[in-house]
Amino acid sequence: MEQQKNSMCRMVDKTAALPGGLRSWAITKLFGNFVPFLGTAGLRFDEVSRERMVVSIRNRKKVQNHIKGLHAAAMALLAETATGFVVGMNVPDDKLMLLKSMKVEYLKRAQGDMKAVATLGRDQVGRMATEEKGDVLVDVVVTDESGESPIRCEMVWAWVPKKRN
Repeated sequence: MEQQKNSMCRMVDKTAALPGGLRSWAITKLFGNFVPFLGTAGLRFDEVSRERMVVSIRNRKKVQNHIKGLHAAAMALLAETATGFVVGMNVPDDKLMLLKSMKVEYLKRAQGDMKAVATLGRDQVGRMATEEKGDVLVDVVVTDESGESPIRCEMVWAWVPKKRN
């Protein structure tokens, strides 16, 4: 059975005819309307689907720490954004999604630009469509230019009805 698309999915669908680079730019701008802070950090949505979200950030001066690497908060934002938007692609329009918990372990110094890949399984997507409220641990892998993972993250997102009874 095909799951009904929410407003975020319908918005992404409108960009389907655009070429890759332009589509990524358009989705980044559209998602920036949901969360204006994303534009401040310069996050880019490279791949968008209901099961997989790839978000990247360039290592540039405005997001660097004192040793010219990506700031710890920018790395956490990258993981939080990828997980949040993959959940956002699945939560029905009558539900509100909230970050329930966020754990970030900093393992090593990051090198250069970074990307986060957040994924959901079919069972997780199905639960969001059918359960009135709940939570989900979203898998996310954050890598730097070397291909290594300088951080390890656990992001738990919850959904609840928008209207309280």
